[in-house]
Amino acid sequence: MGEIIQEEKQEKGGRRKNKKHSTNIDMTPMVDLMCLLITFFMLTTAFSKPKVMEITMPEPAKPGDPPPPPIPADRTFNILMSGNDKVYYYQGLADPKKPPLPTLIKTNYGKDGIRKFLLQKNKVVFKRVEDLKTKVVKGELVMADSTLNRKIKEIKKDKTLKPPIILIKADEKAKYKNVVDIIDEMAICNVASYAVVDISPVELEMLKTAPK
Repeated sequence: MGEIIQEEKQEKGGRRKNKKHSTNIDMTPMVDLMCLLITFFMLTTAFSKPKVMEITMPEPAKPGDPPPPPIPADRTFNILMSGNDKVYYYQGLADPKKPPLPTLIKTNYGKDGIRKFLLQKNKVVFKRVEDLKTKVVKGELVMADSTLNRKIKEIKKDKTLKPPIILIKADEKAKYKNVVDIIDEMAICNVASYAVVDISPVELEMLKTAPK
């Protein structure tokens, strides 16, 4: 708030002196505004949670550990990523001792590409999760958010539904963005069993002869 004080003095002979202006700025409202801004930034910082992405990585084998359980080939699907946003998938396991090797199928990162493939393989689990969410939204089922999340996890891990097991692999030409996009698709399609693993030499050779 500014305050201007004007002083006028009249000299002898009827002449007046020039007006002198004195400005006084009141800073009290600025202190209140500063307190409000500090409170605002403190609250927004406290309430904003960091966004993280859950990535399942295989644990290194230790001496004396039991052998890992066999992966059912009929439920296992491999996603291979390479440079220039190329992505392929195949079913089963690529074992050079058991020819022939599986054929790579080229796709893309769009909704009509890898997402459509994942939804087809996980359609039973996806439908059950979506039906459960719809009933909660419509009020047909009343449950807390924690209970809903627990129920969804149970559906995803129900082996009787035969959910797919996805192995995500990338060569040295793939971008970090490609890995993030694929993991996002796992969440969108409600895929619970997936892991990021190293690509094998056999799969690298398969990429060399894959359709461009």
